[in-house]
Amino acid sequence: MSMSRASRSQERLVVVGGDAAGMSAASQARRLKGPDELEIVAFERGHFSSYSACGIPYWVGGDVEDRDQLIARSPEEHRARGIDLRMRTEVTELDVAGGRVRSRDLESGAEAWTSYDKLVLATGAHPMRPSLPGIDAPGVHGVQTLDDGQALLDTLARTAGRRAVVIGAGYIGVEMAEALINRGYEVTVVNRGQEPMSTLDPDMGRLVHEAMEGLGITMVNDAEVTKILTGEDGRVRAVATEDAEYPADVVVLGIGVRPETALAEAAGLPLGDHRGLLTDLAMRVRGHENIWAGGDCVEVLDLVSGRERHIALGTHANKHGQVIGANVGGGYATFPGVVGTAVSKVCDLEIARTGLREKDARRAGLRFETVTIESTSRAGYYPGADPMKVKMLAERRTGRLLGVQIVGREGAAKRVDIAAVALTACMTVEQMTALDLGYAPPFSPVWDPILVAARKAVIAVRAGSAP
Repeated sequence: MSMSRASRSQERLVVVGGDAAGMSAASQARRLKGPDELEIVAFERGHFSSYSACGIPYWVGGDVEDRDQLIARSPEEHRARGIDLRMRTEVTELDVAGGRVRSRDLESGAEAWTSYDKLVLATGAHPMRPSLPGIDAPGVHGVQTLDDGQALLDTLARTAGRRAVVIGAGYIGVEMAEALINRGYEVTVVNRGQEPMSTLDPDMGRLVHEAMEGLGITMVNDAEVTKILTGEDGRVRAVATEDAEYPADVVVLGIGVRPETALAEAAGLPLGDHRGLLTDLAMRVRGHENIWAGGDCVEVLDLVSGRERHIALGTHANKHGQVIGANVGGGYATFPGVVGTAVSKVCDLEIARTGLREKDARRAGLRFETVTIESTSRAGYYPGADPMKVKMLAERRTGRLLGVQIVGREGAAKRVDIAAVALTACMTVEQMTALDLGYAPPFSPVWDPILVAARKAVIAVRAGSAP
């Protein structure tokens, strides 16, 4: 039994989860308060701490040579900074009323209670695993943690066959399909949606579809997986839909992730519509003065629609951790929300989005106009000027920017940051046309593609708002 709160002179912070949000919070709190003021105990059930899950597809695909390149700070480095990080230790129960957590050492099986004065929940998310026959067969992999990535690489090393099926075509599915192609596999992507990348509108997703097929990836859209077929050895041998079977020596789940909030739910903490924890602007769990939560296990405010969303991104998780650590350490910070910015790639095709898709805007009850333009990444006469397509949504009458999607070659994706800032500032498309963006022929046409789209959106808004 751990020392009770009453018998300790300093406060104790307990952190559940040793990746981006959790360890950012612990590190920031430690900067503000020394060990004599604040004891910090952190639990992580995996083998690794403070790593880039976003880099896993590039490690699997061979772009990143060594796993340790993805680790920002090792457990030993955290401990040297006065954080008692306990690896391979899973928290199995939260006693909110008693101010304590129960943990189990996954190596020895030993269990213990640890009391806390302040608690940070950074339990992350888990890959969706649909309830299908054969889904737990050897050779079927989710990819969310470094342990998952290592398990997949171990399977690839042991498997003689070279056929892979990826289920789902979101960011993870698309990136893993490219990674497997790079490793010399024949890759089929089975996708329930109309087009890959459901974070885009279908017309923009079609461009991604064409690029994937250009890489040699077989795209199967509008298809629902019904079962995973196994061979006599129990290993996966194929993925079945209602209409066909696709041979597979390895299967990767790229369906998406869900917040890991079973512990929180069992403890009676508030969850949102997406099963993520609900917090205030200071990342404090609503209704609980001494509990904070951040990272992939929380829902955040969408600043464009005004609704709560679940977005699993390392950028948000690190910001959450900084905010939590500042508040736990006696300072004050807030996380106001997000606009939903994300970028990815398929080979040399860059994909970006921010704000609302058409269906998001309809769901929010907004009336809007859409425009799509084609431009180039540089002045048309300058060598290497690659085409890009920009789609822009603007609110009817007000002209407020609602969303931007970009698909193109080198220099396309990061242009979405202009739109992300404009969304955060609640700018109209007319205001955007006057933005003083950098120009020189090697970097942009005289009218940047974002500004071309904004000009066209202004015309559409005026026409759509006319009596």
